[in-house]
Amino acid sequence: MIRLGLCCLFRDQPIKFVTTTATSIGKMKRPDALAKLSRLCLANADALLAALQFCADNGIGCFRVNSQILPIKTHPTCGYSVGDLPDGDEIIHCFKECGKFVKKHKLRTCFHPDQFVVMNSPRLDVVEKSVQELEYQAEVAEWIGADVINIHGGGAYGDKPKALADFARNLDRLSSRVRSRLTVENDDKTYTPADLLPICKATGIPLVYDVHHHRCNPDGLSVEQATKKAVATWNREPMFHLSSPIEGWDGPKPERHHDFIDLKDFPDYWRRKNITVEVEAKAKEVAVGKLRQELAAGRSMAPLNRNVP
Repeated sequence: MIRLGLCCLFRDQPIKFVTTTATSIGKMKRPDALAKLSRLCLANADALLAALQFCADNGIGCFRVNSQILPIKTHPTCGYSVGDLPDGDEIIHCFKECGKFVKKHKLRTCFHPDQFVVMNSPRLDVVEKSVQELEYQAEVAEWIGADVINIHGGGAYGDKPKALADFARNLDRLSSRVRSRLTVENDDKTYTPADLLPICKATGIPLVYDVHHHRCNPDGLSVEQATKKAVATWNREPMFHLSSPIEGWDGPKPERHHDFIDLKDFPDYWRRKNITVEVEAKAKEVAVGKLRQELAAGRSMAPLNRNVP
């Protein structure tokens, strides 16, 4: 069974997540700031439940939670712990209700931290900030039953083997609740599946295989080979990423995402797998719905011979 995933936001549905800025919060007295943040967190818990309800009603099996679900949670001066908030207990309760909904409806939830999370940075402050962000997202992940917190490998810094070794070493800084959910994804510039698979094997961290990135940044593995190797890194339902280039594979920037998925970009080999496929398309729920209909209709797909066989 293919479980399609919706990423963070909606295009047409009136389901919105709210946030704020450190500048705005920093101008307020601390009690007033905490009261505002508390209201925003409660609103986002309600929005998450609405998002999950939409997914359950429309055959969408996975929802990626926005990293700012608890706004500016880890900001160095304006950040907070949930216990600091006036409605802290109610916030946790509401998110745990989301977790109950996920379990009841057999959905899946996950996180994909922002690009500033770099576990192999040569700067210690960046690594420490990354750890803090991952720990926060793992806290919410526990409440809602999310089993994936997915990050990229980071930079190469002129020495890819050393950078990968730094990545692996810095994982020891993470708590078990992060490590049990952490995954790593190949990217379109630096780290290919072939680069990351040895790290996955050595650390036990699964590979989220992004086929679009692989087509932009090939490594000699075919889609089928990379899929098989990625699946082998998982001890639960594997997760994959799918997107299509907005200007086509021959366009000037094939890494840029389209509003929708071209069905030819969906690997035929994936159709026979029990996997989650997160749909990284700008049309959000509309794109997921369109792809779901096309897959259900069993439309034929011509093979894609672009960079990766």
